[in-house]
Amino acid sequence: MIHEIQRKAVSGAFILVGLLLAVIVDVVLFVVAVVNGSALLGILSVVAFPVLLFLFFGLFTVNPNEARVLQLFGRYVGTVSEHGLRWANPLYSKKAISLRVRNFETDRSKVNDANGNPIEIAAVVVWKVVDTAEATFEVDDFVNFMHVQSESAVRNLATQYPYDTRDEDQVSLRGNTEGIAEQLQTEIQGRLHKAGLEVLEARITHLAYAPEIAASMLQRQQAGAVVEAREKIVEGAVSMVQMALDGLSSRGIVDLDEERKATMVSNLLVVLCGDKGTQPVVNTGSLYQ
Repeated sequence: MIHEIQRKAVSGAFILVGLLLAVIVDVVLFVVAVVNGSALLGILSVVAFPVLLFLFFGLFTVNPNEARVLQLFGRYVGTVSEHGLRWANPLYSKKAISLRVRNFETDRSKVNDANGNPIEIAAVVVWKVVDTAEATFEVDDFVNFMHVQSESAVRNLATQYPYDTRDEDQVSLRGNTEGIAEQLQTEIQGRLHKAGLEVLEARITHLAYAPEIAASMLQRQQAGAVVEAREKIVEGAVSMVQMALDGLSSRGIVDLDEERKATMVSNLLVVLCGDKGTQPVVNTGSLYQ
């Protein structure tokens, strides 16, 4: 693998001033040669002029958060990261690579989750180039490489976990957003390390059941919510009945046999667990009549 080599480039301001002065001197010498009829001096000034123009091609600028990858006849020479006007060998090719932070949002992909349910998922990836040599020479197009690998990682992650689950100990795409985001970032980074790219953040931006099953899954979620609510209501009602029986017994308010306790429990559970308000019935006789 080719790794980045930092290279110091000469300040372009001094070179620019020096070249401009050299051009002025060369023009003056050419004029003097023509006036004095000096053929040798004229030839030297004419030859020097294209050389000076060639040296101007060594000047280049490096913007903030940018780098220039230098190559000489296909051989990697180094990377210049110091911003400003710089000068290097005019024969060097100088490819600009942005070091700015970028973000990319994947397309909405339809995949099956761990339970086989079709879902739609998309994510946003925040990334930047950290090794210009690897980004330039290890992959053909590092931007396209990052896009393809990010979408592949999102699809692969979606197949490992269910969309949602009632088990608190099981990881789900909807219920464990922070953990899923960290794993997604790790998986994408593992695919991009050869390209000299660093993933700063990766998060799911869209997560939903596929349209063909969305209505059915909504009914399933509603049914699950109703069952869960009923479980809480019954659990609370049983506790309240137990408290009532214990209170009556400990305070000696009334002595109930097993049949009367069963009737009281039945009545209290109906009142506490019913969806609607109950209508009271006054019994003026005995329970056994």
